[in-house]
Amino acid sequence: MQTSNQTEVIEFILLGLTDDPVLQVPLFMFFLSVYVITLMGNIGIMVLISVTPRLHTPMYFLLWNLSFVDTCFSSVTVPNMLINILSERKTISFSSCAAQMFIYFTMGSAEVFLLTVMAYDRYTAICNPLLYSVIMNNKTCIYLLVFIYSIAILNALTHAIFTFTLSFCGSNMITHFCCDVPPILKLSCSDTTLNEVLLTSVAGGLILLCLIIILVSYSFIVSAILMISSTDGRWRTFSTCSSHFICITLFFGTLVFMYVKPTSSHSMTQDRVASVFYAVVIPMLNPLIYSLRNQEVKGALAKVCAKKHHMLNALP
Repeated sequence: MQTSNQTEVIEFILLGLTDDPVLQVPLFMFFLSVYVITLMGNIGIMVLISVTPRLHTPMYFLLWNLSFVDTCFSSVTVPNMLINILSERKTISFSSCAAQMFIYFTMGSAEVFLLTVMAYDRYTAICNPLLYSVIMNNKTCIYLLVFIYSIAILNALTHAIFTFTLSFCGSNMITHFCCDVPPILKLSCSDTTLNEVLLTSVAGGLILLCLIIILVSYSFIVSAILMISSTDGRWRTFSTCSSHFICITLFFGTLVFMYVKPTSSHSMTQDRVASVFYAVVIPMLNPLIYSLRNQEVKGALAKVCAKKHHMLNALP
């Protein structure tokens, strides 16, 4: 803190999930385990897609980017949370907090848009299979990714700028494990009405728009699946999008809870639990869901493991 005409905040204190010393070590071990599994799973998916030629398709190109985003999304919060759990000094500088919020929002927004584009990809593959290779070609995928990351950065930059141009002259204790918008707005001594409107209309509006696109895509997908005469054919078709459907259900459920409701109605305890779920747990679950439920991924993984085993056996 620094004193002039008024006390201005130059750093924040991240209070984390709990101040109970009995829970510190169990929480540290839990989140460390989750983070290691997240890195291994997502980097494993990225490597597997990169080295398997038959996975070089739009669907897996998007999945590669989802794993990349999940890795960054988890890495921007978990390492700092692990340090703070065991540290007596849980401070983060003003600029570091702003940077964390920007990356956090960028990756969260990118995941929302990626899951939406993946829904459109599945819609095109199932409802317009003859035009799939024309619509979802390499150039289209690259354009979509440029659009996704550009809008994600712009969205994150908007919230970071509008948040950190506010005045902070009171408490500097953030009742959260990372620099998210709702808990920081509660610390400001400025009028945060515009920020709350931005959070609900822009962030919440984008989430609802993407959710509508996903629901419309899946309504067409379900209709197309029901028109397939054989049960085996319906199951095979549904299995190509079941992993994605599980991921969007988990991710969008918590996002709607966090950002669509007004900031004034936010409960910090509920928000922290929701944030842990979508920023820490879901990035770990996504590669597990795709690897356990996707036959092509399991097949490619089995071939890579068999090839590696053969190479090891061939060594003198």
